[in-house]
Amino acid sequence: MRHIKTQLPPSLDPMQFAYRPNRSTDDAISTTLHLALTHLEKKDSYVRMLFIDFSSAFNTIIPQHLIEKLNLLGLNTSLCNWILDFLTGRPQAVRIGNSISSTTTLSTGAPQGCVLSPLLFTLLTHDCAPTHSSNHIIKFADDTTVVGLISRNDESAYREEVQRLTAWCGANNLSLNVDKTKEMVVDFRRAQSDLSPVIIDGSSVEIVKSTKFLGVHLADNLTWSLNTSSITKKAQQRLYFLRRLRKAHLPPPILSMFYRGTIESILSSCITAWFGNCTVSDRKTLQRIVRTAEKIIGVSLPSIMDIYTTCCIRKAHSIVDDHTHPSHTYFILLPSGKRFRSIRAVTTRLCNSFFPQAIRLLNTKN
Repeated sequence: MRHIKTQLPPSLDPMQFAYRPNRSTDDAISTTLHLALTHLEKKDSYVRMLFIDFSSAFNTIIPQHLIEKLNLLGLNTSLCNWILDFLTGRPQAVRIGNSISSTTTLSTGAPQGCVLSPLLFTLLTHDCAPTHSSNHIIKFADDTTVVGLISRNDESAYREEVQRLTAWCGANNLSLNVDKTKEMVVDFRRAQSDLSPVIIDGSSVEIVKSTKFLGVHLADNLTWSLNTSSITKKAQQRLYFLRRLRKAHLPPPILSMFYRGTIESILSSCITAWFGNCTVSDRKTLQRIVRTAEKIIGVSLPSIMDIYTTCCIRKAHSIVDDHTHPSHTYFILLPSGKRFRSIRAVTTRLCNSFFPQAIRLLNTKN
């Protein structure tokens, strides 16, 4: 995998956030939210998000088609031939107890559970790019989201994009699971009109109020109470095990290590993308988890706000230092060379989102 990555061009789809250095799910979420929130600052605007679900995505890869794309990306012939040999002529059998089925040879798809399969899928889909400037296609491996920025009720570009994506999937032997594909509409206009659903292969895509997006619960009003409830429930379940370890008389350093690995990791997951717009009530709920853990362990722990601030500053520095990051252009140094230009925001939603918050934190540190 490392050898393949060294041969990939830097111009590879910037909106593919998987298997790229200095990229993660919170980058994909923050980018999606910033595109939406920035557009929603405009008059008579709303956003449609289409969360694509592929049917057995890795199983439908045609190796010869993939190799053609790898050649176009500039991978050397010997490496392409090695990948082709890896994907074709794979014997497969099923074993139940002492019984083994007859062997079948597979020459399509990529092996399930293989670390190389998701990377190859991202290379197969690198040329799936939007044709309209008002649309964006955000990817994380096989998780694909179409973000349509709609103005003045003109959805023609967005609907054309969805149809082009459907045609692209057909040409690349990828099947869309329309039943599991969902759409969410973010619309804060006072006079909202009834919106027609998107049609894919003759079936209507369900419009939902909330959905799970790369591990976080995203609601159509861009609030985070549902996500907070989910995180709190998981964290409380793990507090039970922390109490059990405490009753077993484990020392505080071991308990703190368990807390960081199993509870704080849940609280901090993608925190840069969602915590800034949490309500006071949501923040208190999350902080109660930290306080409970402090009482169990008997030591002081970083508050939820400290965790958020630390993660924001760390993420901001990593983006500033990476000129290939798609969000690098948001961090513009002022002529003084010490402070960054603030992002103008009219609404509190945009003001409290990651990029404006990160810039304020960096400027405060300077």
